[in-house]
Amino acid sequence: MSLFEELIEDSEEDKKILKSFKTKDTLSDNIFEMSDKEYLMRPEIRKKLLTIANDFIDTLGIDFFIHDVVLTGSLANYNWSQYSDVDLHIIIDFEDSKHNVNLLKEFFDAKKAVWNDKHNVIIKGFDVEIYVQDISEPHVSSGVYSILHNKWIVVPEKNKVKIDDRKIIEKGEEFMSNIERLVEKTNKGENTLEAIDELRKKLKKFRQTGLESGGEFSYENLTFKLLRRNGSIQKLLDLKTQIIDKKLSLSQ
Repeated sequence: MSLFEELIEDSEEDKKILKSFKTKDTLSDNIFEMSDKEYLMRPEIRKKLLTIANDFIDTLGIDFFIHDVVLTGSLANYNWSQYSDVDLHIIIDFEDSKHNVNLLKEFFDAKKAVWNDKHNVIIKGFDVEIYVQDISEPHVSSGVYSILHNKWIVVPEKNKVKIDDRKIIEKGEEFMSNIERLVEKTNKGENTLEAIDELRKKLKKFRQTGLESGGEFSYENLTFKLLRRNGSIQKLLDLKTQIIDKKLSLSQ
């Protein structure tokens, strides 16, 4: 495939992703059902998600009080799509632990990464992603459903949001170009580890700024989602892994 063909193919995929940001008229009927004029999680889905959460908790090897198990992200909202994940958050109070809070967060992040990498759990076509969340962490999502208590914590609102496709594409292409430059430099033998970490920090700050100022539908967050869904962020992560693996290896 020529470079031109690759660019056209990427462009078509990005357009498809942009369309997925549009809000739907209903929540996903694979996950929710209407009951007494409100959406509630389907019983079989709720039961399965609690089983998944318990399986993950069993792998931790430490005891703690579970304040809640929640579904958040686009599947708990009207902007769900084929790209959505089942964002399963286990809520605990980090301050209740005798361990250092920062070390505890690193521990849970590591356990989460291992579990997510080891398992390929699919619920009605959606990948399951587990995250341990501190009870003091604010709810950024405009839709949060308590699986443990079977009720809404944050009820999603069906609002038609105007999305500036052009702005998202322009900023997305800027980040994609930066990633491609790092790939080219790495292939030429240049040390790009520091630059990769800086770009990852920039991406994280870019998204967080958007979430804090404009919420889930901020152009910053949607740009981040575009980069995640078209594989650009994974390409950046894989590039760092490739460099580290090479440094740790010894050729004959």
